[in-house]
Amino acid sequence: MLRFAVISGVFSLVLGTLPACVSEDVEDGESDAFPAGKADGGIDEGSPEALGVLALVNDLAMTAAKLKSEAGVTARVAGNIVKHRNGVDGVAGTADDDTYTTLRELDQIPYVGPATLNALLELARERGLVGGGGSGANISVIFSPQVGADTHNAKIAQLIRGAQKTVDVAVYSYSDAGIAAALADANSRGVKIRFLFETANDDRKIVDPAARAASRSGKLEAIGADVRWVNKILHHKFVIVDGPRDDKSRAATAKMASGSANFSNTGATVYDENTLFIENSPELAAAFQHEFDQLWWGSRDFVGPAPVQGQSTAMITTGDVADQPGVDLLLTSPNFTLGGTEHATWSVNKASTVVSDKWVAAVHGATTSIHIASGHLRLRPFVEALIAKKQAQPSIDIRVYLDQQEFISASGDAAQKAEVAQCQAAATTPTQAADCLRNDFLFSKALVDAGIDVRFKSFAYRWDASYAAQMHSKYMVVDGKELISGSYNLSMNAEQASFENALHLRGSPYAPVAGAFEQNFAKLYETGRAQDLLTGLRSQISTAQTIPLVFPPMALTYSEFDRLRQLIRANCAVVDSIDYRSNAAAHRTCPR
Repeated sequence: MLRFAVISGVFSLVLGTLPACVSEDVEDGESDAFPAGKADGGIDEGSPEALGVLALVNDLAMTAAKLKSEAGVTARVAGNIVKHRNGVDGVAGTADDDTYTTLRELDQIPYVGPATLNALLELARERGLVGGGGSGANISVIFSPQVGADTHNAKIAQLIRGAQKTVDVAVYSYSDAGIAAALADANSRGVKIRFLFETANDDRKIVDPAARAASRSGKLEAIGADVRWVNKILHHKFVIVDGPRDDKSRAATAKMASGSANFSNTGATVYDENTLFIENSPELAAAFQHEFDQLWWGSRDFVGPAPVQGQSTAMITTGDVADQPGVDLLLTSPNFTLGGTEHATWSVNKASTVVSDKWVAAVHGATTSIHIASGHLRLRPFVEALIAKKQAQPSIDIRVYLDQQEFISASGDAAQKAEVAQCQAAATTPTQAADCLRNDFLFSKALVDAGIDVRFKSFAYRWDASYAAQMHSKYMVVDGKELISGSYNLSMNAEQASFENALHLRGSPYAPVAGAFEQNFAKLYETGRAQDLLTGLRSQISTAQTIPLVFPPMALTYSEFDRLRQLIRANCAVVDSIDYRSNAAAHRTCPR
């Protein structure tokens, strides 16, 4: 074990294995900063090591006295760490707790620096909190919003700059300049780049040559990426670096990234998102590569200057590699078949719901808790499973955090139920009747009526993409140790109209990752509540001459958000006028 001890304010290096209870009192200077990352002798944000340290300091059973004794830090350091975590009231496990979600946050604590980080990391290892390595996949996570070099975009660009042979990308939306520069650099080094791009489905329709070249797909082609599109919604957000495209053995060393976040500034710095980074997983490398290969085979070319790249020659499947227990890639592609005269037309089997079935099975298997953070919740089988679980086991802790666009008023809920009833009454076949239940339907009120705790990330009277600080993650943590997370929106549209993925993790090697998502959920679920933002906003609406229609995000219950909307309507007579409805972006405030 490696420890740093502080003696009269001077760091000295202590080599050797020390017991968990050490005599040295580790402490840094008041403002000492962690090393920037592995390149500087530290640990990367979101890495298994970082997740292990955060799991340690976020453990409510880790008192200041215990932290001092087991990590060997000073009483001052231990007290400062625990004081921040426990919040203003100083009591662990209450609503104002401020758990650590990033190393950056931990680094801001006075007298916590490199020596302290080393001591905490060693204790985290001793307690088995550092996952990855061995036979398990090495999986880390970056939660958005972040800034600068801490964003998922910056990490993806770093991966691409390290590419030696191939880069395969499948993404819904992309606009990051850093990733563009990394792709250009990779191409200049002879790296082969293939890019499945949803935006290319629109860019291909541009007739004017200059405008076509200036499109995002055109710019990708100009830097050497072969761009293609598919005839269904390409909603993936994954990248494979040096994968088993032409050599199955590279499954062992491939690097991947996948999550809820598009490769954009808003996905990195505004929205609530997550992106998982994966190494040491031949199984996931084979699964992602096989998915990409299938879609590439069933895609159509965005014609541009980049050299046309053919199919993968290895044609790897998960059957070519050893199974890694506790890790699976869930994909909607098995719901589709490929045909058409160009062999590039995907059609759906409406009886197949492979990813939905996995989410439902995880709900059925829950024993103590189900925590969901999702931009959408419009998947009927999943909602029915949640409600049935709550009815069968009333004490289970089910909490759901949604983007505010999932809120529906009582009248709106009644109207959508009537629409479904009318649709089914008019149906003449079982298939038509089933289709009525697949229509877009907002289930948030149904969950609330069933006694399930629901909060909305609330930031405006009326949702509009121009200012929406979206809750855009799509994940579920079951019993604090099972995680499903990816690009998959909880909707039938995601299941049967889109190519999507979700990573399914369970078991002790992935407990730190699941724990990181639990901490992220706990923080999201309390957004703005410790500061009592709602009370201040209601006072402003009731008294100010200018009424805000867009406001700082806060996590509100159904009734809190409903009453807030009523208060705004009572004080802003024009808020529901045609002008305000049709041009929400231009009406972020309302005169009294």
